Parts: sequence; structure tokens; C-alpha cells
Amino acid sequence: MYKVKSEFLNVITERGLFNQASDLEGLDKELLKGTPVIGYLGADPTADSLHIGNLVALTILHWFQKTGNKPIALIGGATGRIGDPSGRSSERPMMTDEIFQKNMAGIKKSMEKFFHFGDGKTDAIMVNNYDWFKDIFYMDFLTKYGRYFSVNEMLKRESVKLRLDREQPLSFLEFNYSLFQAYDFVEINKRYGAILQFGGADQWGNIVSGVDLGRKFGVNLYALTAPLLTDANGVKFGKSMGNAVWLNEEKLPAYDYYQFWRNVDDRDVSKLLRIFTELPISEIEKLEKLRGAEINEAKKILAFEATKICRGEDAARSAENTAKETFENGGMGKDLPTFKMENDMGIVDALLFTGLCKSKSDARRMIVANAISVNDEKVADDKFVVARGLSKDGKILLSSGKKNKAILEI
Repeated sequence: MYKVKSEFLNVITERGLFNQASDLEGLDKELLKGTPVIGYLGADPTADSLHIGNLVALTILHWFQKTGNKPIALIGGATGRIGDPSGRSSERPMMTDEIFQKNMAGIKKSMEKFFHFGDGKTDAIMVNNYDWFKDIFYMDFLTKYGRYFSVNEMLKRESVKLRLDREQPLSFLEFNYSLFQAYDFVEINKRYGAILQFGGADQWGNIVSGVDLGRKFGVNLYALTAPLLTDANGVKFGKSMGNAVWLNEEKLPAYDYYQFWRNVDDRDVSKLLRIFTELPISEIEKLEKLRGAEINEAKKILAFEATKICRGEDAARSAENTAKETFENGGMGKDLPTFKMENDMGIVDALLFTGLCKSKSDARRMIVANAISVNDEKVADDKFVVARGLSKDGKILLSSGKKNKAILEI
């Protein structure tokens, strides 16, 4: 097997961020030339924040810039109107221009946490593929580029094949997605000199389509994908929480983001320290030797370091202090989710109001399981009333299980 020599490929390999590349040796040689390689990562504006599912690819691009290369963040203002069929069982709902603009601004905010934007040689830039698609005539596009795409090959794509095998609808609009993404690669090479596209393992087919299209026009392009990250139980990373783990503060407070990392499975800590922190490998190797209860110290470091990258050191320190005050000192840390309580309310309604339970049946199930507390006192009756008189210094602490807590403020 070819042994990579460039700093970037060595870093992402050592940290478990590398899945596959279309021409590993060729890409390595480009990275060794001494001039910044330009590469890009695309994101469709389907929400107003990226989430933890995007984090591996963002982390790769972070190291790409950190090792002297230039990242491009491509916002899919055009492809987002189509919707990538990968991993989906139905077509995405259409969005208004107003929602697209809001989502694009939110995605830029997510990306700014992981790489520096500016006008410098290795500074990141953000581009929108709507800028080149909006003036393209469909007939011109088909006659110039459509001839290079085989329907036979497109039907073999995993995202298409799964839909057809399950007899789930696949619109012609979605079927065109891989053509658009391939054209993006050729266009972004022409406009900005990008020769490398990053993506998750599930994007391999779409990215390689761009590499193949570039070859038809005499351009050498490269694909590099991140591994599909699963937890110790084989579940796609971040999915087991039940809700999306958003990267933007408005969507998920820093304390909740910190707690996500603090509560990962012990078996995943080593892998996550390598992928999602900037700690030196030598320091991670020391943490990997911890066993039993000592693993909690490694999990605290993971939570702090991962939160620091995404939310900043001050937010990470504040979340860390809140967790310590709440779980170690028996207090009510200032970053706990806080809700204004106007009147007395039943325990079931209080759990719904604070989001500690998702439904009344979920709340009652947790009460029966002896998992609900008010001010650290177990609640055994679903008719229990959370009265304003229970407050301590104007606050009532609700707990669902050992780790999920919220404050009702009088």
C-alpha cells in the first residue's frame, strides 16, 4: 500500500479521518509541491445550522487549512433546490428564497468556527453554486455535459438503487443531482483552481462523477472522503441522542453541546479524542490508557476540547463549570437550561415545558421508572405539583435521569 508523505494526509490518517481517495499517490504529490492545494466541501442549505453529522468533513477541512492549504466552502444554493437523494426515502420539501437565505447565513456561521475566512493565500472563501447555475440553459447543459453521464451507471448508485429497490418514488429532479454536483467540481476548478473535493463516505459516487467529468475535459481532479462514523453500538454517530446535535449556539446551547460529548460511550472516547480534538497524539495515547472510573477524566477533556473548537474557550469553560457545579457540588450551574415559571404546574406538564421529556407518555414512563426528581428528591406520582413554593432562591431544579436537568425560575 502506498505510504503517504504529505503532512495533511499523515495527520488525517493518524487521527482516523481518512476513508478513501480517488488517486492517493497523485494527491499526495500535489500536496508536496509547496504551494497551497485548493479543495472544497459542499453543503446544501437544508437547515439554518450544520449538525454533528457534518463534523467529520468539517474537521478534515480544518486540518487541510491548518497544514497550509486553501479551503472553499461551497453553499448549494442551486443543488439545495433539488435535494440529494442519498440516505433519504422521499424527496425534500421545496423551500422559499427567504428560507434559503436564512439557511445559507446559518451554515456560514457554522463553518466559520472551523476555518478562517479572508483574502489570504490559505484563507477560506465561501461560494454559492447558484451563481453559475442561474444562467445556464437546460438544453445547453444537456448537450455539453449530459452526453458524459451513463444512465446505466447512475442507476447503480447506492442512493438511487435503494430507492428503486424499496419501490420508493425518485423524481427526475433528484435523479439529476449527481450531474449538478459533478458540474460543480468542474466549474469550481475553472473559477477558483480547486482540484480536490471532500465529502462523507456516502458522497463517493457523486464526487467521483466530478472527477470523471473533469477527466473528459483534460483536468486532473481528486476525491477524498471521510469515514462513516458509528458509535460502539454501530449507530450512526450523533443519531442516538434522538435530536440533531446542532453546531450553532441558537439551535443548541453550549452546555448541551458539552454534555453530548461528556456522555458518549466509554468505548468511543479514544476514537473521538483523535477525530474531534486538536490534542497531540502523544497526549491522547496517555488518555487511552485510562481504565474504569478514570475514563471520566478523559471524557471531561473530550467535552471541553470539542466544545472549545465549536463554541470557543469561554463557552467551553462555562459549560465545564456548570457541569461541575451541578453534578459534583450539588448546585445549579448557570448554564443549565432555564425556563420562566409563571404558575404552579403538574410534574408531567413541567417535564414537557422544559423539554426534559418529549411526550406525556414519556414523562409518565420516566416517573414510573423512578427517574424524575425535583430539587434532587424523587417523584413517584404523576399527579405531583411543582409548586412555586418549592423554589430555592427563586429556582427549582428538575432532573430526568442522572444527566438531563433544567431550572424553573420563579
